Amino acid sequence: METSQANTKHTIQSYVEIFQIMIYIPTFILGLLFNGMAMWFAFYKIKQLTEPVIYMVSLMILDTLVLFALPFKIISYSNTTWNLGGAFCSFLESLYFVNMYGSILISTCICADRYIALLHPFVAVILRSPRKAAITCVIISAGIWAGTAYTYKFHEYQGPQFCFRGFSGTFWKNTVLLIFLETTFLACMTTMIFCTVQILIRLHRNRGTDDNSTVRSKFGNIVVANLATFLVCFTPFHVVLVLHYLAKNSILDDGQEIIRTFLQISLCWANLNCFLDAISYYFVFKESLKSPSKETNTTDVD
Repeated sequence: METSQANTKHTIQSYVEIFQIMIYIPTFILGLLFNGMAMWFAFYKIKQLTEPVIYMVSLMILDTLVLFALPFKIISYSNTTWNLGGAFCSFLESLYFVNMYGSILISTCICADRYIALLHPFVAVILRSPRKAAITCVIISAGIWAGTAYTYKFHEYQGPQFCFRGFSGTFWKNTVLLIFLETTFLACMTTMIFCTVQILIRLHRNRGTDDNSTVRSKFGNIVVANLATFLVCFTPFHVVLVLHYLAKNSILDDGQEIIRTFLQISLCWANLNCFLDAISYYFVFKESLKSPSKETNTTDVD
């Protein structure tokens, strides 16, 4: 019985590792390519730093930090001994796990910014400015790095070959942390869905009724691409995260191995946003190439 269980566990783990490598390698290559092109476009082609551009540059930086950790994540599946040290190992893990929530928050800011600009132009004059967008990104980044430092205590360093694997049992018994992560995700998801639906409704009502209909449609392209990437990448992980918490605390007894497998797969899947965000980059940068006068006119909505 013990041998059978061990073989089953090994088979599942091997399958997960193969799947993750198949996802991580193209994610790393395409992520570097798209983020590199987007950064070049942002710094050399964009003549005006608007709020969406600032948010997108911040998102690029967060995505690039995650990409930095992916080669080490791939190496961790091999039997090669690699002595990086506990501190650097924890740093890589923190980049990999915590930066996801930076992407979640920045994506929400992009959607909310479009909503305010289109549906509440008078409020937008007060709430929106490149400086305020930059301050918001700095605050989010500071919070993410604080969270990164906080995750160090959950890692039990077990040797050079166990990076990305040695999280302590106290991590899964921290109910407050789980509630915080899930609440953050659900609040951001609800905000993005609400803003996106409201934007699409307004665009549909105003379709073809003014000279700026083409420019206004770009608002819809931005938020739809942003929301689609958000839901596809982050929803599976947060569903399985709750199930894994229940399994680790013996609240859910059945299917613990399957849940653990899907947790690893969904976490790997979440990293796809590192290059899928490039879809949003395209729409934002395309909008930013408009003349300043047109940028102003896009917020003049009755």
